Amino acid sequence: MSAWQQRQQLQQALARQPGDFVAWVMLADVELEAGDIAAGEHAARRALQLRPDHPEALARLGRVAWMAGAHADAATLLRQASTLAPQHPGIALWLGHALEDANDAEGAAEAYRRAHTLMPGEPYIAAQRLAWQRRLCDWRDLDALAAQVRRAVASGQGVVEPFAFLSEDASAAEQLACARSRATAVAASVRPLPPAQVRARGPLRVGFLSNGFGAHPTGLLTVALFEQLRADPALQLHLFALNRDDGSRIRQRLQAATTLHDVAGLRHAETAARIRAQGIDLLFDLRGWGGGGTPEVLAMRPAPLQLNWLAYPGTSGAAWLDAVVADGFALPAALEPHYSERVLRLPRAFQPSDNTRVVEPAPSRADCGLPAQGVVFCCFNNSYKLNPRSMARAFAVLQAVPGSVLWLLSGPGKADARLRDAARAAGVDPSRLVFMAKLAHPQYLARYALADLFLDTHPYNAHTTASDALWAGCPVLTCPGDTFAARVAGSLNHHLGLQAMNVADDAAFVATASALGNDPAALTALRAQLAQARERSGVFDMAGFALDLSALLQALAREHGWVGVAG
Repeated sequence: MSAWQQRQQLQQALARQPGDFVAWVMLADVELEAGDIAAGEHAARRALQLRPDHPEALARLGRVAWMAGAHADAATLLRQASTLAPQHPGIALWLGHALEDANDAEGAAEAYRRAHTLMPGEPYIAAQRLAWQRRLCDWRDLDALAAQVRRAVASGQGVVEPFAFLSEDASAAEQLACARSRATAVAASVRPLPPAQVRARGPLRVGFLSNGFGAHPTGLLTVALFEQLRADPALQLHLFALNRDDGSRIRQRLQAATTLHDVAGLRHAETAARIRAQGIDLLFDLRGWGGGGTPEVLAMRPAPLQLNWLAYPGTSGAAWLDAVVADGFALPAALEPHYSERVLRLPRAFQPSDNTRVVEPAPSRADCGLPAQGVVFCCFNNSYKLNPRSMARAFAVLQAVPGSVLWLLSGPGKADARLRDAARAAGVDPSRLVFMAKLAHPQYLARYALADLFLDTHPYNAHTTASDALWAGCPVLTCPGDTFAARVAGSLNHHLGLQAMNVADDAAFVATASALGNDPAALTALRAQLAQARERSGVFDMAGFALDLSALLQALAREHGWVGVAG
């Protein structure tokens, strides 16, 4: 039964029996799943009126607050509900989500552990615990949790979030199975719109749906490309922003380059209706299975052609996405059988970037907590990518390069302390790990001038971070793997002509980084080579990128009856 059918039945039941507490709770769930925060709150409050302080009603109000962005209120309500119902795994799980966003990282971990203890066989909860422990660099029971999640995906039992699964050392086939399970659950919850057709004549109306239209990796990657596409007579660009205006310069540039529609906080069905009302021919999903997206909107099929690109580095597993836009390195032919979408390839790296950025002067090493001398290796990837394998090879590099340090982005909770403990256990002085707090993008970008070499992670590469490093002049060493998520940094190196920075295995990774770290002249020459490649290659040529992307979209539209602008 779809969500809209459930909603109708529950509303009819409540019209007959308005004192039905369980029906009000169920209706709150249905409304919140549909993205209707106000209706969900109304149903939850009606339930609470019937049974004051009931944990199920309090928990739904907590979900309302969480979805509305009132994270502290959500944590308070869900903690209250969890105290009243300590054996309820679902409430413990929701409490974990709220504590994450309320910046109580260790509290969230404890909530996920409790939920998993209460329901140890539930793959979704196991996967949530696993993903958050990775973010906290808490590697206790990691192998057992990972094995449980992979077994569940292989057997088709339960639903696991595909984005978190990208951090597992799983194959592309496993990633497809995971995504398909999630997509099947979403498809069952929505009612698709009537079919639509690509227009026959006139400019193509191209839509982009994302929660990242602002000072966010998606906005940073796309803004200069949209500015180039603005002048293309064959395309009209429409952004559908799931996030509210953050007041950033990036948001202002996006608004100037496109027609931006604010759809934040709307019901999924209303968002889909807004997209359909604009007559969008091709709709890009620029969030995929990442947090804050709305796959339900895409599942309603608001546009005749829908594409997966940029934000989710893997297959959607979804029947509602027709194609994925990639390149020949990031998504080689060998991976195609493990994609539900048709694969479309650009003749350049699939990832655009903002080539208008000016790298500000670097601060001093002392200001950044770096030693006055010695090689600075860096890895500013998110903490969930810093797994035991990636850190073991980084520690091996530090041991091979006397006086060197590893510069990392500070993680949530006690993540930094755990990484220092891991360094100590590996025989590395923990003081050789230097942590950088999260900074505004220009200040963060300037710090790459102080870094000699970026040490990438596996199996989830640096993506936007690799682009940042290369743009700012810091070479990236990576070990391309067998999935899209493990090949993005390699794609950038490949298209820059820096194939020597793509190595075959961990041994080659350690040997290459160690050799460069012990040879200052070689490091200097490598940075000079990168500077030349940045200018000569097409990786940062957004005018050329715009031409290639437009050609790809026009060719796809012609397959579906479009005859051109002047046709």
